[in-house]
Amino acid sequence: MVTDTTDPFDAIVDAPFDSALSERYLVYALSTITARSLPDLRDGLKPVHRRLLWAMRLLKLDPASGYKKCARVVGDVIGKYHPHGDASVYDAMVRLAQDFSLRYPLVDGQGNFGNIDGDNPAAYRYTEARLTQVAIDLMAGLDENAVDFRATYNNEEEEPELFPGLFPNLLANGAAGIAVGMATSIPPHNAAELLDAAMLLVDDRAANDAQVLAHVKGPDFPTGGIVVDSPAAIAEAYATGRGSFRIRARWGFEREKGGGWKIVVTQIPYGVTKGKLIAEIAGLIEDKKLPILGDVRDESDADIRIVIEPRSRTVDAGILMDSLFRLTELESRFSLNLNVLDAQRTPRVLSLRETLAQWVDHQFVVLKRRSEHRLQRIADRLELLGGYLIAYLNLDRVIEIIRTEDEPKPVMMAEFDLSDRQAEAILNMRLRSLRRLEEMALVKERDQLSKEAGELEQLLASETRQKARLKRDMKRLRDRYGPDTVLGKRRTLVEEAAPAREIPLEAMIEREPITVVLSQRGWIRAMRGHLDLGSAETLKFKEGDGPAFAFHAQTTDKLLLAAENGRFFTLASDKLPGGRGFGEPVRALIDLDGSVGVLSLLAARRDARLLVVASDGRGFVVPVADVLAETRKGKTVVTPRNGQKLKIVRPVGVDHDYVAAIGDNRKLLVFPLAELAEMSRGQGMQLQRYRDGGLSDAITFALARGLSWPMGGDSGRMRSEADMGPWRAARGAAGRMPPTGFPRDNRFAKLN
Repeated sequence: MVTDTTDPFDAIVDAPFDSALSERYLVYALSTITARSLPDLRDGLKPVHRRLLWAMRLLKLDPASGYKKCARVVGDVIGKYHPHGDASVYDAMVRLAQDFSLRYPLVDGQGNFGNIDGDNPAAYRYTEARLTQVAIDLMAGLDENAVDFRATYNNEEEEPELFPGLFPNLLANGAAGIAVGMATSIPPHNAAELLDAAMLLVDDRAANDAQVLAHVKGPDFPTGGIVVDSPAAIAEAYATGRGSFRIRARWGFEREKGGGWKIVVTQIPYGVTKGKLIAEIAGLIEDKKLPILGDVRDESDADIRIVIEPRSRTVDAGILMDSLFRLTELESRFSLNLNVLDAQRTPRVLSLRETLAQWVDHQFVVLKRRSEHRLQRIADRLELLGGYLIAYLNLDRVIEIIRTEDEPKPVMMAEFDLSDRQAEAILNMRLRSLRRLEEMALVKERDQLSKEAGELEQLLASETRQKARLKRDMKRLRDRYGPDTVLGKRRTLVEEAAPAREIPLEAMIEREPITVVLSQRGWIRAMRGHLDLGSAETLKFKEGDGPAFAFHAQTTDKLLLAAENGRFFTLASDKLPGGRGFGEPVRALIDLDGSVGVLSLLAARRDARLLVVASDGRGFVVPVADVLAETRKGKTVVTPRNGQKLKIVRPVGVDHDYVAAIGDNRKLLVFPLAELAEMSRGQGMQLQRYRDGGLSDAITFALARGLSWPMGGDSGRMRSEADMGPWRAARGAAGRMPPTGFPRDNRFAKLN
């Protein structure tokens, strides 16, 4: 037994950790970029896809043959070419077969390969597959030395470095991948449009971006939809190789009997899972985030049909769809990052024109290599035909040599000046080939091959002929995938549309009159219609409770609730409890402590202003737009001093120009409204000076019309004082006793 005495520590290299780590990480990064994540510009494939198609080709799974189990294909791929997990290889194969993932599928699948609802495919032991005609076109030329081959990872097999076919797969099917420090995202396009643009570049390599975009309208997604970006935005994205495309679902408007209507979505944005989309729309209904949306259901079979119903027939369809575009994936974005491996396998971000131009350059190389290979094959065949014809001209002597000589091959080579291949071919001829008719066929074949060889030599010597040949081949392929074919017909419309409008909530709510009632104990309800506020049925309360606030409003109104601590809360009228019963506690709708009283409840108008004053006489004017709050916690507007509380909240009329304030000491003061600051939050300014007590009431009014106040009792009559000159003073004055007949409770009018 031999013992290895080598010290394992002798192989350890002393190097800085950071440099060793960076070197190894760089190797990993380059491997990820060039051999996994980024597609090759020339065939648009990553190694795993290329190896899948190559393995299927060797299994003779062409479109005319039968299907074979996907397990067989996956086994060959991971066993011979791609030493990775079977799950990742099968996932890649499944995507090549999904007509909602690839614009031009490369694999024809039989069985469950998943669906647009997001369901998973069946396991590879159940599914079967074969190649499509697109894959055949992509691989055309592999037997004609059009590309180089390399050894597989275990040096037992060979695989092509790329596919030479004329199908523009990179842009036609798109690509996506995340490498180390870079990524790629390429949408699919229409193959006929790409070939038209490629033929333009064959003729004119100096063609600019605008000329290319005259042929390529924009992305053409397998799921259809509408690209709604402007032509300028699309041109900018294609010119730089970076940008994004805004895709919307395609929908229609269907009328129903009785005047109703519904929206039918027939195409959804690319990459959106239909099941998830419908759940997303249903969530808006359940969460009441879109009040004008009534129902959604999936009526799809082979074709997509999503039915969206409004809450009522009076809903505007445009507003409903704009809201859905903003809130759901009925509108999505697909990013463009044309980062690919060029002909030197260098990752680069290219423009659309540059991408097509480099692909055309590659096709010229393929054309030359295929022509040279064909020329070599013709030369080999002509050599054999020459030997056959010599044998026919000297048939008796050839037969004699074969019958009499022990080694006829060198004798024939010497006597008839034959090459080794010619002599070997003659010796391998069958007796039934020695017919006169066969000799004539050989002469005809020789003449035809000689003619073809001459044409190929002319082709290789002339760039003009190469351009004509390439355009002819492209034209033939374009006819196969033209706009009049089922596969080639454009599916995605390119129509500019404005961004989805941000619709205010009021526009989504059906406008209806309501009567809002808030009781003294804080129970709130909204009854349909503008009811009589003096009716006992309208103002019906629990025993021991009574009315605090009652007024008419609309379901589209926002209501402002002001608390004595200076916080303002916003309530949506359409979400108030119904009029049946006594309603619900208002504190269940907002976060208001039970010890804090409700001072005011009124309908809010965004363009209006409010006079807010604390019990110590300090206050200000605040715009209603500044006090609206979207949360249950509300918004602090007035910050009263210690021991004080908010006492007055009154709307400021459009023509009001003066403020009237009266204290507990029954002193009345009138001063210009302009002397009072307009603020969004704070304690404000002193309206009136008090020796003792505080503010009793405050109101704004138009000085030209005078000041009015209610007379006593339930008569509802008002009394006015036209001349307020005796009470006019600067803000902060003490004031004087009010006019005769002013209410004894020192109130100008009931709050709200």
